[in-house]
Amino acid sequence: MTHEHDPRPEDLKQRVWESIQRDELPPQDDRGRMRLVMNNLVLHLHPSKVAKPTLKFTYTWGLGGLAILLVALLAATGVMLMFVYTPSPETAYQDMLKLQTEVWFGQLVRNVHHWSGNLLLIVAFLHLLRVFFTGGFRTPREFNWMLGVVLLLLVVAANFTGYLLPWDQLAYWAVTVGSSLLSYVPLIGEGLRNFLLGGPEVGAATLTNFYGLHVAIIPLILMGIVSFHIWRVRKDTLSVPHKLDGMVDGTEGTQVEKVTTLPHLVSREMVFALVMTGAILLWSVWVNAPLEAAANPDHSPNPAKAAWYFMGLQELLLHFHPTFAAIIIPALAMGALILLPYQRFDLSAEGVWFRSRKGRQMALVAALNALIAVPLLVVLDEYVFDLAALLPSLPTLISNGVLPLAAILLLLIGFYDGMKRLFKASACETRQSVFVLLVVSFVVLTVIGIVFRGEGMALMLPWEVL
Repeated sequence: MTHEHDPRPEDLKQRVWESIQRDELPPQDDRGRMRLVMNNLVLHLHPSKVAKPTLKFTYTWGLGGLAILLVALLAATGVMLMFVYTPSPETAYQDMLKLQTEVWFGQLVRNVHHWSGNLLLIVAFLHLLRVFFTGGFRTPREFNWMLGVVLLLLVVAANFTGYLLPWDQLAYWAVTVGSSLLSYVPLIGEGLRNFLLGGPEVGAATLTNFYGLHVAIIPLILMGIVSFHIWRVRKDTLSVPHKLDGMVDGTEGTQVEKVTTLPHLVSREMVFALVMTGAILLWSVWVNAPLEAAANPDHSPNPAKAAWYFMGLQELLLHFHPTFAAIIIPALAMGALILLPYQRFDLSAEGVWFRSRKGRQMALVAALNALIAVPLLVVLDEYVFDLAALLPSLPTLISNGVLPLAAILLLLIGFYDGMKRLFKASACETRQSVFVLLVVSFVVLTVIGIVFRGEGMALMLPWEVL
């Protein structure tokens, strides 16, 4: 019996290759084949052509690409750290010491992992701000904006779960304070906290849970959403940030020149990636990741602070009822962020930084208001006002929750109306000013919590810090 149609090994190899790519290619041209594969991979991530003005380096250039680079560095260094780490209270801290003294380049690998994780959080936040301030969240990109918000939350979760793994005093008590925020979720808060920690307090089960979340579950979800996020960027088309020069009423007066992605964009991205990797390595060589004494559940540091990215929430806890500070206010903020792209837009300014020149002025005024008002309100609440004492007949949920939140919302409404009237601005420009006010306010609260809170979380004035 003969098999006239059975392919020979060479034919089978060619058919397999042709099933992967359909471009004509000489079968023996290995360099051409490799070039075609790389071109196809690059063009899955980028359009074939990009606007020439986007190639110019700016302060926010490449934030999305830098985030992907940091994820790659975290994955590579995280895998290396897994070879010398055991998620157990008896061994975790000793493994950190071994990295410092016994494992070749162990301290450097941990430093790169630690600082890349912190930088990823900052870069993801800045990327979200860049998209907002250039109007890149508008139709048809509303869903991708929501994915970006989810990715930011996942980055926070990845940092939080990894924070505990060194099992030192800083990590133990920061996670203890941070996880306590879950207790304030109505009805399910305590159960949710116990489920996450594996018990009523941080212990061996917590370390195991956090390790599994940090090295498996969160990275898988993160990579899946990142892949879809990048695909949607290509699907929804790119928004091109540009300056106000040459713009008339938010529209371009001239046709934007385009150039091919290869080599114009990719070559710049490669140089940018190499420079940033070198910068992270240099920083990691000179600055070690923090490591305090081994975790001691019986000895709490004074003050016991959450991780730096939760210090804004911890500061809110000092001024609001816990249910409002830990749950209601963050939920309102997340809801507003998600619904932002679905608001009515009365200004066509996609790609224009801060919407317009007027929008830029309003954003500056809003930032200055936050820089002045938030420290002033913190000082007044610390030394002057005590609503719970002034209104003893009311539950603290009302006197220290409903009333101050209502006052803040009234101030925001007054700020919105005042800015719109003062600048004769559009709704888009005015919403942006409120957004700037809230973002800068949260940053100021975070700085106050990190720098100006001393023993017992007492407020320290600037000259006391110095």
